[in-house]
Amino acid sequence: MILLKAALCLTKTHRLATGSVTLKKVLINSCRTCSSEVFPNERIRNIGISAHIDSGKTTLTERVLYYTGRIAEIHEVKGKDGVGATMDSMELERQRGITIQSAATYTIWKDHNINIIDTPGHVDFTIEVERALRVLDGAVLVLCAVGGVQCQTMTVNRQMKRYNVPFLTFINKLDRMGANPSRALQQMRSKLNHNAAFVNIPIGLEGNMKGIIDLIEERSMYFEGPFGQNVRYEEIPPEFRAEAADRRQELVECVANADETLGEMFLEEKIPTKEDLKAAIRRATVQRLFTPVLVGTALKNKGVQPLLDAVLDYLPNPREIKNYAILNDEDSAETSKIEMDSTRDSSNPYVGLAFKLEAGRFGQLTYIRVYQGCLKKGEYIYNTRTGKKVRVQRLVRLHADQMEDVEEVYAGDICALFGIDCASGDTFTSKTGTNLSMESIHVPEPVISMAMKPSNKNDLDKFSKGINRFTREDPTFRVHFDTESKETIISGMGELHLEIYSQRMEREYNCPCVMGKPKVAFRETITSPVS
Repeated sequence: MILLKAALCLTKTHRLATGSVTLKKVLINSCRTCSSEVFPNERIRNIGISAHIDSGKTTLTERVLYYTGRIAEIHEVKGKDGVGATMDSMELERQRGITIQSAATYTIWKDHNINIIDTPGHVDFTIEVERALRVLDGAVLVLCAVGGVQCQTMTVNRQMKRYNVPFLTFINKLDRMGANPSRALQQMRSKLNHNAAFVNIPIGLEGNMKGIIDLIEERSMYFEGPFGQNVRYEEIPPEFRAEAADRRQELVECVANADETLGEMFLEEKIPTKEDLKAAIRRATVQRLFTPVLVGTALKNKGVQPLLDAVLDYLPNPREIKNYAILNDEDSAETSKIEMDSTRDSSNPYVGLAFKLEAGRFGQLTYIRVYQGCLKKGEYIYNTRTGKKVRVQRLVRLHADQMEDVEEVYAGDICALFGIDCASGDTFTSKTGTNLSMESIHVPEPVISMAMKPSNKNDLDKFSKGINRFTREDPTFRVHFDTESKETIISGMGELHLEIYSQRMEREYNCPCVMGKPKVAFRETITSPVS
């Protein structure tokens, strides 16, 4: 039946030139496009993956996409095949092996729709993490088992606190020499002040890492097959039973400290069932009182499926998070907050937040998180900051740099619009005259300035075009013209930040630039009176 429906879909909406694409793949994708509309809010998760530099965020996202059937094969971030990871779609990202722009995708796991944003780790691209966390309901904080809690982990932790985002922790890279997940957990408690405990523990470390032990279900898991896609469940190995029992007891105690229901059971010395424990972990995690810690190694394909299960089990759906819009009333001095109704109901007035802009091949692409109501293709919406009315000509869902056209999106979805003139942080509504605005995104002040000019005098047009586009896309990238020294001064979050923009100028606008220290205008004055 589904295949028949998909075939109908295929003829109706997906008139694809199937060249080398197998029909099966196209059918799966078209099924997915049809089914993307039927998920109720309880079966949606919006998550971001953020961490310190080189903790393995993009590698983890690649595995998630592979296990959920979104991509057919795995490519490494610094792979020898020259393809690079799916989420690093920019050429510069593939060359350097780092993430520069956050990329959005969505996938289906156990009949749940998961929207994922993979964010950069460098502090220079901190705005990408800010705006991703602003619109997401939950997050996965990735730690390196060797490095533990590092400086950027603290920054990310602060950002999650600012936007009140509940999160899970995934300790990655257990296959590295010197991996020590217990030390990483200890640092989470001491440096980040988290009430955290292991939900699963590894069987062996470094080269001996064989699988993981699930402390809630009390069983061991082994990941078999060339890419670890087959999960085999067994009893806990005898040599790990004592440690598993201790860690489970520790988990129950930590959750009991944060959750009243489990706390009462603990005091009455009742043994909680698996369901009781799971429900308590979920309640405590959603209220940010407890952090479940999972372990694994994304590169060696171990421990990713339990992480996906934990995302469904413990992270909130769009309905469980309260989002507020501010009603700007000119007559009253006080600003009143209105809670958004995140049920998937098209009768509610539409409210959405443009959290990121990107210049695509077909003009400006505006990423939007829908907070209330329903947005349909061809409708008119209003920008509350400018008061302008715009028409939604094309509505897409994103998978890194690929797009899928959709007819409508509901509260809780993340989508993108084309050809809409707006700035990052603008609020869109369906009604005229409603002066609503979503709480805006925190933009840090720039920390470094450099002088920049095109190498060739004739490239001034391209230079100003590129600079205009970059300042619009990235609120942390500032530009001003110094009238005294006749120089264009660019400011940003770090040297890497400015260097990347200089390289993008050359690649995307064919305008090589020269960077240097800004000139300082010296002035002379008389120091003492003379006759």
